[in-house]
Amino acid sequence: MLRLDGVSKTFQVGADRVDAIRGIDLELRQGEFLTVIGSNGAGKSTLLNLIAGSFLPTTGRVWLRDEDVTMVPAHRRARWIGRIVQNPLAGTAPSMTVAENLALASKRGRRTLRPALTRRTVRAFRERLSALGLGLEDRLQSRVGLLSGGQRQALTVLMSTLACPEILLLDEHTAALDPHNAQAITSLTRDFVGDLGLTTVMVTHNMEQAIDVGSHLVMMHKGEVIHELSGREKTGSTVEDLVQLFSCHHITDDELLLEPAC
Repeated sequence: MLRLDGVSKTFQVGADRVDAIRGIDLELRQGEFLTVIGSNGAGKSTLLNLIAGSFLPTTGRVWLRDEDVTMVPAHRRARWIGRIVQNPLAGTAPSMTVAENLALASKRGRRTLRPALTRRTVRAFRERLSALGLGLEDRLQSRVGLLSGGQRQALTVLMSTLACPEILLLDEHTAALDPHNAQAITSLTRDFVGDLGLTTVMVTHNMEQAIDVGSHLVMMHKGEVIHELSGREKTGSTVEDLVQLFSCHHITDDELLLEPAC
């Protein structure tokens, strides 16, 4: 489903070269859920940008669905890839209504002249929103900018799945929320990923979240994968175990910016 072969990314910053990603090999099968943790500057978000097509690799190849998409830009990959970022407003149009945002999301990556908001689509949106349990099914005509942070991010999670993507990228998508909403969005995300069988990559600073969610976990530092956990090794790990693994690579707690559990 998703494969990175020897992918590297180098940025030129003035006279300096910054190796953000260094020769990463990664493979995920359909429905697998990978969590990624690491210190600031480890290359976590750059990794997501390379998968999404926002950045093109300096070296290496990116494969989606057994197709080489290394040089395919983000807007063409959007029909296969959904993405949620940290800022709840970044994935929505605040001045547009809930219904209008859902209509745009449902057509992501496709060109069509069909009406965006028919009675049938509105009814379908209302049913999908009702499943969130946040009362948003009664706010279809409300501007998204009037919603709370938790409501906006829940809407973003729903929007990311409407176009039936095959891969979901989560870039610290609960970091800007209070603990209660962060826990709710994590649970909602897990349900959507499980129900739809999405192949998922989630970047997080929260080690408990990284252990609790997903089938695989990779630890990154300075653009490289320094450790991988899966199966019983992952589910049986604790935050203290992960800190110890980072310590073996001389990475301090301050660099990891550990966040409290939700």
